[in-house]
Amino acid sequence: MSIRLPEVIGSVVEAGLSPHPVDRYLELLDPMITWRDLRAKVVDVTRPTSRTVRITLAPTRQWRGHRAGQFIQLKVVIDGVRHVRCFSPANAQGHSDVIELTITAHDDGFVSTYLRDNAKVGDVYGLEQADGDFVLPQSPTGPVVFVSGGSGVTPTLSMLRTLVASAHGGPVTFVHYARTSDGVAYATELNALAAAHSNVDVRLRYTRGAHGDLEAGHFTTGHLDDIALDDADVFVCGPSTLMDAVIDHLADAHPTARVHSESFRPAPAAIIDPDEPISGDVAFTTSGKVAANDGRTILDQAESAGLSPKSGCRMGICFSCTAVKKSGCTRNVLTGDIDSEADKQIQLCINAPVGDVEIEV
Repeated sequence: MSIRLPEVIGSVVEAGLSPHPVDRYLELLDPMITWRDLRAKVVDVTRPTSRTVRITLAPTRQWRGHRAGQFIQLKVVIDGVRHVRCFSPANAQGHSDVIELTITAHDDGFVSTYLRDNAKVGDVYGLEQADGDFVLPQSPTGPVVFVSGGSGVTPTLSMLRTLVASAHGGPVTFVHYARTSDGVAYATELNALAAAHSNVDVRLRYTRGAHGDLEAGHFTTGHLDDIALDDADVFVCGPSTLMDAVIDHLADAHPTARVHSESFRPAPAAIIDPDEPISGDVAFTTSGKVAANDGRTILDQAESAGLSPKSGCRMGICFSCTAVKKSGCTRNVLTGDIDSEADKQIQLCINAPVGDVEIEV
């Protein structure tokens, strides 16, 4: 049996420094010296549009790379509170020395707005390894079509860059929707890729105003009329209205298309029935805190109670915020399903209490 001496030494040191992991102490020397934790330092920052920031990260040795289209969880400390959000690398897949993130600041995006305004070279963020099933097939055989909107450009661009880097010779069509021409963070590169590769067709469409001979306005099925979609791999990523329209059209008109989709849709706010008064308490059994149920998700109520449970996407995708519900009834805010099973793992970001609930937080 082989023994990995560094891991053994690290485990012994970590045990001796209990209750704090060894990385907590190494962080005092240099946050980029880590034993187990995956972190990354900002090595470059640009702001290609008024709403976006492009951050280039150099990760620590634990980084295993990503497949084009996957996302990472970025951990950012703001005013002493750690926030976790999911972003998709835009660089081609592989074990790169850097990770490129282009982040769009949304009106209600606390973390994205903070990063757009404050990210700077030298900042250090925590990371989780890349995850997600929205990825290129190993060897695409037919046409490849990308339809994206807004920040959906980053995973699809990663895929496009990967195809170009691998000298993929099949037809590739890249359709991207943005508000205006000034809002496309990668417009110059996309047009250059199309000019340099005869098999790559880039179509940028804008939902506000007229832009030369390009069709303005939101998606219509006519935008895809002259694109080879039968037996194509079609990747759709962006706002839910765009994704639903494209997927419905493909199901009706091109049933042989292989559709791949990714949507980071925020979990809707818990709908409170005015005829059914909110009642009960939420007992956070690990911390010992108890809060009067206000109808919001358990994650929101935990944070309002001064707790910092682990979380990621806040949309029910990444499962970072799972915790054991010891007792009580909860409602899934995405589906409306009611669950009263005890001692069950639930996602805090998409479940709201119905009456008294005990949760291991």
